[in-house]
Amino acid sequence: MINPFDDNYFMKQAYQEAQKAFALGEVPVGAVVVANNQIIARAHNLTEQLNDVTAHAEILAITAAANYLGAKYLHDCTLYITLEPCSMCAGALHWSQISKVIYGARDEKRGACKIQPSLFHPKTLVTNGIMEKECGELIKEFFKEKR
Repeated sequence: MINPFDDNYFMKQAYQEAQKAFALGEVPVGAVVVANNQIIARAHNLTEQLNDVTAHAEILAITAAANYLGAKYLHDCTLYITLEPCSMCAGALHWSQISKVIYGARDEKRGACKIQPSLFHPKTLVTNGIMEKECGELIKEFFKEKR
């Protein structure tokens, strides 16, 4: 039996969030949090709109998911994010105790996996590569237009 709700499906949902950020002039990063094969939170970067350097997609998605669950920990949840989390977001993900993080494109300059992978909770599984090309191209297109 084919499962239509696989990693590709959920990363496409995160990518749609990134496209919303792009349209707003935000760095195009999108995220969804999934529990029991259901999206419980969606977010995209809003640092410019909210004038808040902490309004990264991951942070907003963590908050929305915790509110949905009525709990501060995101056990048995997966975050799909279009770009490798930064150190700030990796720290927030650590504290949320999320079970799994799947990101699309690597962030060669600010990515937590490159800078300090120990920022993630020891029980959090971190993987990448789902829609890596598409996610990376969206980021490159955004910065190309800004320069």
